[in-house]
Amino acid sequence: MSKYLLLTLLALGALLQVESALQLAPPTITRDANGSVTLQSTAPDTTILYTLDGADPSEKSNPYLAPIDLASGGTLKARAFTKLRKASSELAQSVFEPLPSHTALPSTVVPVTQDRSWPNYDWTTRHTLTSAAVKRSQPQILFIGDSITHFFGGEKFDSYPLHGEKVWTEYYAPRHAGNLGFGWDKTENVLWRLQHGAVDGISPKLIVMMIGTNNTGNCSAPDIAAGIEAIVQEFNKRLPQSKILLLGIFPRGEKPDAPQRGKIAEVNRLISKLDGKQNVTFLDIGPKFLTPEGVITQDIMPGFLHPNEKGYRIWAEAIEPTVKQLMGETK
Repeated sequence: MSKYLLLTLLALGALLQVESALQLAPPTITRDANGSVTLQSTAPDTTILYTLDGADPSEKSNPYLAPIDLASGGTLKARAFTKLRKASSELAQSVFEPLPSHTALPSTVVPVTQDRSWPNYDWTTRHTLTSAAVKRSQPQILFIGDSITHFFGGEKFDSYPLHGEKVWTEYYAPRHAGNLGFGWDKTENVLWRLQHGAVDGISPKLIVMMIGTNNTGNCSAPDIAAGIEAIVQEFNKRLPQSKILLLGIFPRGEKPDAPQRGKIAEVNRLISKLDGKQNVTFLDIGPKFLTPEGVITQDIMPGFLHPNEKGYRIWAEAIEPTVKQLMGETK
């Protein structure tokens, strides 16, 4: 073991000991007259993590990066954490009633951050890097979604494999495409990113959007559809000249009776009603991933959720005629 490595390990061990011994004060929670909630910690070099779903904040909860819009009310729980999140403060909690003229909203439309796979997946850093990257590259096609989109291809910012990279290079690199797919994202996380700089300073011709599978575990189909429509509305507000190719949520689970198949079908039925409205073209390519019996095979999606290279080629080929049409590439 080198002297430098030994000193580094000793320093890290000392930091962990210090963190374990720290007594942090809980963050303060304040809401202004417009419903904007601010969290503050008195301790330096700390991270505030919060929840809106009633769960006790843990090291994988939502990092506080900007004021939270709770004009429609909600229960906010927060703790201050040390830098490595090994120690935390006591719980701070506030229950807010909706302001006048506001009603309670489903979680799918309330913008929040996330850190569901911290420290392996650095969501905050990816947001910073991808926001800067698309502003620099000025993509003509912009993909946005969750890990299914993230692992397609584009500029690489972390160690996660891009299973569709060859397909992306063939179909989308020549079109200067950008990728804003984020692992573990739900509709509410995409909303937060859009409202905090993800698409500032760009004007893509086409947005390819597929989001919602991570909401299917604990959200109803109407609430998921509402979250997807809220994203569409946010794009219309921020990129009014961009066309939107809204894809139905891809099927997941090996067999037709997989737990989330029915909910996904219902979400897709609901969001299909956006076709022809709000700059949206809706396309459901889910059946392309299935056998005639409705089964997902491992040679397309090894874990019955994320496509491999073959699966990404199916995706690209299925949307290509519509992409060409919306990009004005057809004669």
